[in-house]
Amino acid sequence: MSQTSAPSSPMRQVLLASALVSLVAVGGWRLAGGSTPQALAPVLAQRLLVFADLPDGAIEVTDAKTGDVVQVLKGEQGFVRGVLRSLARDRRAHQVGSTAAFSLVLHADSRVILSDPHTGQQLDLAAFGPDNVAVFVRWLPSSPYHGVIK
Repeated sequence: MSQTSAPSSPMRQVLLASALVSLVAVGGWRLAGGSTPQALAPVLAQRLLVFADLPDGAIEVTDAKTGDVVQVLKGEQGFVRGVLRSLARDRRAHQVGSTAAFSLVLHADSRVILSDPHTGQQLDLAAFGPDNVAVFVRWLPSSPYHGVIK
């Protein structure tokens, strides 16, 4: 019995090399922060918020337009702190102060976006699961739209 393997044609090698180059290019682009822009659904609710660290370690959430304290978060607050730490890092790189407001937006497609209008950074909170989205949604103005969150 003779064992024959399919000959490796130059065309096949070119195709494999092209596929590999494409994968490396797309992977590098994604690692560098590239993403495919997606159209956003209409806005259902929005609020500008300022987050401040208090001397006792709590986080004060304030409505940027009214100056009213929305909530004071005590304890670990791991998810909120992690999100804010990420946004603060970008602000430092752009030399934006910590007192500037963030925009929290609920879209008709259930997406909840926390963005920094001063740096352009946006976080789609749905990527972190519904329990973590709920942490932020509670700060949106009361509306019948809260039922659209999945």
